[in-house]
Amino acid sequence: MIYIPAQDRYDSMPYRRVGRSGLKLPAVSLGLWHNFGDDKPFETQRAILRRAFELGVTHFDLANNYGPPSGSAETNFGRHLRDDFKPYRDELVISTKAGYHMWPGPYGEWGSRKYLLSSLDQSLERMGLDYVDIFYSHRPDPHTPLEETMGALDTAVRSGRALYAGISSYSPDKTLEAAAILRDLGTPLLIHQPSYSMLNRWTEQGEPNLFQTLEQVGAGAIAFSPLAQGLLTTRYLHGVPEDSRAAAGKSLVDTQLSEENLTRIRGLSEIATQRGQTLAQMAISWVLRPQNKGIPVTSALIGASSVRQLEDNLAAISGPDFTNDELDRIDEFAVESDINLWAKALQA
Repeated sequence: MIYIPAQDRYDSMPYRRVGRSGLKLPAVSLGLWHNFGDDKPFETQRAILRRAFELGVTHFDLANNYGPPSGSAETNFGRHLRDDFKPYRDELVISTKAGYHMWPGPYGEWGSRKYLLSSLDQSLERMGLDYVDIFYSHRPDPHTPLEETMGALDTAVRSGRALYAGISSYSPDKTLEAAAILRDLGTPLLIHQPSYSMLNRWTEQGEPNLFQTLEQVGAGAIAFSPLAQGLLTTRYLHGVPEDSRAAAGKSLVDTQLSEENLTRIRGLSEIATQRGQTLAQMAISWVLRPQNKGIPVTSALIGASSVRQLEDNLAAISGPDFTNDELDRIDEFAVESDINLWAKALQA
């Protein structure tokens, strides 16, 4: 049966401009880090993607190593594109990244020109695409000149294999340097993808901090892991469920489930209940809140293992605005909690 999406799919989702570019992203985007590899049913993936699109999610975020196994998320997404979304390609923003380990040998990770462009070609082949909308350097490489890494992104754009260039998990200083290199090459930095949540607030630290740096260079931000790898839900308040990320050792470890962190989560959950939201919904709303009279985060990047979870999380966009009193109360619990798995990348 031919897939025909809902006609009202753009009626409820707000779209935000990315920095000073002409591109807009949905306030909530869907990441395929988990749940789209070969370990998940293909029909479940299809249902999630279809429902996301029908609710106005036009941005799907991937990386070369998403799976498992590595590459399978892109391969599966390519099948979904061919089966369902090919007629709607121009309504979609599809991104991918390269930087982490992908294949054996000295050319299978980090930020060399050889690795980045080879990886992009492989990603395009897996997805059956002529181009992606955004191609990211997934992490900074301490051993490769930044000029080489940014030069590869510039080549990706100039060759037509990508429309825009992005970076992920770069420090404010490295972001400023990367943006300057790209600007001189004639390919502006479009967007930065940092980890950011109520329990992981490194983007607000320093002077200038990352958000201030992005405003300075005219780039946007898409925050990944706004639910702190699942901590900012009610799943772990009464132990570790057998089907959870923590139980499977996927991006969440037992040490992050300290009593101190659980106390913070309980406090935040109480505030969410008073707002008429789930904790997950409030966490997403908080990431998207205006700050310093602006909106530093263009989009919150979420994952979903089911249609129900997707719908519950997308309900965050219709939540009430935060009062100053609520933000002050949240700040009592929303503090650094030693959960940033990507902190080492920032030291590169």
